[in-house]
Amino acid sequence: MVATQVHLLNLGGPITAHAFNADRSLLAVSKNSSVIEIYKREGGKDGGFVLETSLKDHDKLVTSIDWAPSSDKIVTCSQDRNANVWVRDPSAASGWKPTLVLLRINRGATQVKWSPHEDKFAVASSARLIAICYFEQENNWWISKHLKKPIRSTILSLDWHPNNVLLAAGGTDMRVRVFSAFIKDVDERPAPTVWGTRLPFNTVCMEAATEGWVHDVRFSPSGDEVAYVTHASTIESARPSGNEDGSAVVASAAFAGLPMTTLAYITEDSIAVAGHNCAPVLFKRDGEGSWVEDHAIDGRAPDGGASGGIGGAASGSDSAFKSLRNSFRDMDLKGGSADTSLPTVHQNTITQLTAYYGERGAIKQISTSGVDGRVVVWQL
Repeated sequence: MVATQVHLLNLGGPITAHAFNADRSLLAVSKNSSVIEIYKREGGKDGGFVLETSLKDHDKLVTSIDWAPSSDKIVTCSQDRNANVWVRDPSAASGWKPTLVLLRINRGATQVKWSPHEDKFAVASSARLIAICYFEQENNWWISKHLKKPIRSTILSLDWHPNNVLLAAGGTDMRVRVFSAFIKDVDERPAPTVWGTRLPFNTVCMEAATEGWVHDVRFSPSGDEVAYVTHASTIESARPSGNEDGSAVVASAAFAGLPMTTLAYITEDSIAVAGHNCAPVLFKRDGEGSWVEDHAIDGRAPDGGASGGIGGAASGSDSAFKSLRNSFRDMDLKGGSADTSLPTVHQNTITQLTAYYGERGAIKQISTSGVDGRVVVWQL
């Protein structure tokens, strides 16, 4: 059985987003509200978490949190159309002070991500744009430039390329795009990549159509590929075709269970995914470059066999839902009560999966959070 650490934070509700600090001694969570709670680990690296402080500045649901490992700054975004950069301040009641961000959006923010150098961050939104934010020292605030064209709908997910310039984005217009987010006087001119050589701001380096709206997108460890999960229960990856029109070469695999909502590259050829199936699953690339299901990371999930890629058999997590459905059917036919708990660690949709420990391209542990109010650390 796979070793796990299950943390019940007694939130009384779902966890929308979570983020650990660099040494994983602190955990920030959005408990499906406007408040960010920071928990401190007690009892060493395997200890539990207790509430340390709460950050209260947003007016509506906090949709995303990212904790910069080097600068120790926390960035948050919310449905209130704002973002905050939180810096440590012993004089503040919470121990943290928010720094103003001039986001300039008229719809809710959906996700926020620090760039690898931590000198910029990107904010996705329902306003059909992405705000690229950078610090203006003179006024002590963060200002933004907008990526707009050719976005036609809400952006749900973002990820930065290792070169600190390129940004992958996916959303409800069923497109994945790679943009240049080059900011003059902030970024150095990047080295040539498979995505192009000249990269002025808002250059669309690639655009790929997807099977459904895109829940999450990530660059591969090398940065030469993007992978994403869609609401059509597909796991897809795209590379630039080399043509000047920004087209892509796409590999797609259908998942037999419910749609995935989040993913992370483990190595260049393996991806962990999770979502409505309530259990993380590992996919690997076969000899032909296609993604195939390898195994359920959740050791409690029943063994239903690997899907074998497109059109495969039901996975273990899918079998869990069939078992639960049969329990409800028996309750209806025979009366009485039955155990309706799932045979998985998470008891509801997983909302976020992220790398917990390991170097880029060699991840050893991942963490997940979900609607069941649990944060789980998985050993790979």
